[in-house]
Amino acid sequence: MRLTTKGRFAVTAMLDLALREAGGPVTLSGISERQQISLSYLEQLFGKLRRRELVDSVRGPGGGYCLARPSSEITVAAIICAVDEPIDATQCGGKENCLEEHRCMTHDLWSGLNATIFEFLSSVTLAQLVEKQQEKLRRRADAANVLVDARNVRHSEFPAQR
Repeated sequence: MRLTTKGRFAVTAMLDLALREAGGPVTLSGISERQQISLSYLEQLFGKLRRRELVDSVRGPGGGYCLARPSSEITVAAIICAVDEPIDATQCGGKENCLEEHRCMTHDLWSGLNATIFEFLSSVTLAQLVEKQQEKLRRRADAANVLVDARNVRHSEFPAQR
């Protein structure tokens, strides 16, 4: 399967955007900084995402990008396809000329894998990824609060140890 850096970065950038868009348009420079993705690379990706109507751009001061439709309507497969990343495990790119212009013996296996991967990525929405990410952040915050509370209890019980 050819899930390259381009597809991975596009999904990561879209997730970053979806997590922050409630605060208004999100700048590519902000995504670049947070996700360690080159700004020029993001500009290329977002040009493709905009042409596929997954994001809208907002010009001017306070401008940036926002989702063009609800995150529940944007699948991971749509994001990857928007940046021209084929989801293909075959050696021949689906042309069935794997072995000197003939199909190889395992062509159907790899074609089936392609279909399974595409089906899976089509079933995962940006909204689901956002929810998972927010849940992770909530768990981290809860764990940090428990640690702070435990330290405060120890200090209040044993004031001489401060």
